[in-house]
Formats: sequence, C-alpha cells, structure tokens
Amino acid sequence: MATDINSIHTPAFVVNEAVALQNIAAFQAHCDQVGLALRPHIKTHKSVHFAKAQLAAGANGITCQKISEAEAMAVDGIDDILITYNILGDAKLRRLRALSERLTALAVVADNMVVINGLSRTFSGASEPLKVLVECDTGAGRCGVQSPEAAVALAEKIAVLPGLQFGGLMTYPAVGGAKNAAEFLRETKKLLDECGLACPVISSGGSPDMWSATTDGIISEYRIGTYIYNDRSLVRAGACTWDECAGHVVATVVSTPTPERAIIDAGSKVLTSDLLGFTDHGHVVGHPEIRVVGLSEEHGTLSVDPQNPLAIGQRIRIVPNHVCVVSNMFDEIWIEGSDGNLAQLSIDARGRVI
Repeated sequence: MATDINSIHTPAFVVNEAVALQNIAAFQAHCDQVGLALRPHIKTHKSVHFAKAQLAAGANGITCQKISEAEAMAVDGIDDILITYNILGDAKLRRLRALSERLTALAVVADNMVVINGLSRTFSGASEPLKVLVECDTGAGRCGVQSPEAAVALAEKIAVLPGLQFGGLMTYPAVGGAKNAAEFLRETKKLLDECGLACPVISSGGSPDMWSATTDGIISEYRIGTYIYNDRSLVRAGACTWDECAGHVVATVVSTPTPERAIIDAGSKVLTSDLLGFTDHGHVVGHPEIRVVGLSEEHGTLSVDPQNPLAIGQRIRIVPNHVCVVSNMFDEIWIEGSDGNLAQLSIDARGRVI
C-alpha cells in the first residue's frame, strides 16, 4: 500500500526529491558557467544518497565538518573529502589517518600550529602526505588566521613539515562579504607566489550569496550546503522561492487551547531554536497568517487567526528557519515522489558530531 503524507507518524521531515535534485542541478550549472569547482557540504542532508546525487551532477568532491561525518560518507564512489575543521587530539588524529587510507583524496584545514603539529606527527611516514589548507578569517569572525601574512607563515610551516602538503587556502566569508574575502585571498596568493609556494586550491562558499558566486579572479572552488533543500532564511535572502524549499517539517495539531492558539507536536527537538534573525520559528506553508511563536522540547505554539482556525488532528507543513539542523534530528526522513508517495531514507551521518 502506498504511503502518503496522512499515513506517516509526525513530527516528520519530508523532502521533495524532485525539488532537491532541481536545486542541485541549478547550482551546479551556475558553477560550471562561472568556472568554479563545486564541493557541496553534506551537513544539510547528512545522506549518502544525496551526496551521490551531488557528485553525479558534477561536484568534484564533498565537504564535511567532522571526522565522523566523513567516515559515514566514505562509501562507494565518495572518495574525495575536505574536512573544514581544526582536528585536535590523538584519538581523532588516529581516525583521520585511518580514513585517509580509505580515500583517493583527503584534505583538512588548520589555522594554528598546535593543529598542524598534530597532523604532522600523525601523518609522518604515511605513503601520501595529507593536504592541509590554511583557514582564513575574511570577515565572518569564526576560525581562521587574521591576515594574509599569518596565512603565508602557516603555509610555509605546512610545506616543510613531514607528512603534510600545503593544499591551498579556505575561507567562509561573512554574508555579503565575498569581495572582502577575494581581496584577502588575492593578497595572500600574491605573497605565496613571492615565496615560491604553489596554491592549488582557493576555496570559498556560502548559500546566501550563491547566485552571485564567481571566481573573482581568485576563487577556484565553492562550498555550499543549504542550497539542496533551501529554507526560510534563504527565501528572505532572495536566494530561492518557497517552491524551491524541498524540506518541510510535517506536524500535527494536538491541541487548540484557545481560539488564538494551537499546539503542534514539533518543538525544539525538531524545528530547532535557531532564529537566524527571525522572531518566530518557521513558515507555515499555505498559512502566511500563522506564526510559530514558541517552542518547548516537544511542543510548538502557533498564533492563529480565530476566523481561520486549525482543527485538532490537522497536519501542517513548515519550512524551517534553518533546515540544516533539522536533518540531524531524525534517524530517518521521508522522500516524497512526484506522485505524492513517500519512502523512508536513513540519515547516514545523523548525530555524527565528533
């Protein structure tokens, strides 16, 4: 018997596969047109199924944030992985070394000598050196060296330490900060050239600015995650439409305590508490007048119009503010076909945060 939206347990995360595949194809075409290699970030879908779809569309590899994510992705045909996180500690470094032996290509990033020295100790004597990109803070205020000169100093250390190979530069710009990032990276590349250090990859990224992404005469690779599903934050940014939002949280109304209030079975453990500048917690599809005004762990509180009430047992779809976190809340999601039928998909890297 076919499974449809009314027969599944809620709360649930439902992904329209046709929309997700269209999103993959559209941005791959953009990158092909402007001359950028595309390396999607799997943090949004955490799924081997969709990682393979991205690679089949033309991506040159994938991006992971943690070793455990990369371990989950290191299966048939997924053998080119960049881990964009400082990796510390002997246990993690041993896992990284083991992972490298399973892949055709593995690269990591670093922004300090403590991390670099640990990588060198671990990969000294390896049959192939580990590629290490220097992470640069070009305005987002997270990890990264603070100046082109500091980036070059680290690159020079990487280039001479045993077991390592300087792989290039990596940044995650602030939203709207692509030009500043390009200037930082251009100056760094100039200094590297003066030192005689080759810089094979210059990697940038970000979904909010994806349609304006270009090489800027310096960027060679683009990393992007949210674009596969899209979410409310990207609609606000003008990067997509509601129809291009592939991922919906499906919830059931379980209570209507007052004419102005309804309660759904999706709380912070599903929709997450990420606001990203909004004052509420998601867009209710087909009901722009409804606001998700509060979340506790298992309850979502909706502000409704008493003239257009919701009924107990009614199901609604919500486009989350930040879809990436939602994928990590479920062991399995539902893939929605063009006929409305649903099939379950296991989330391979769900909970892989170490």
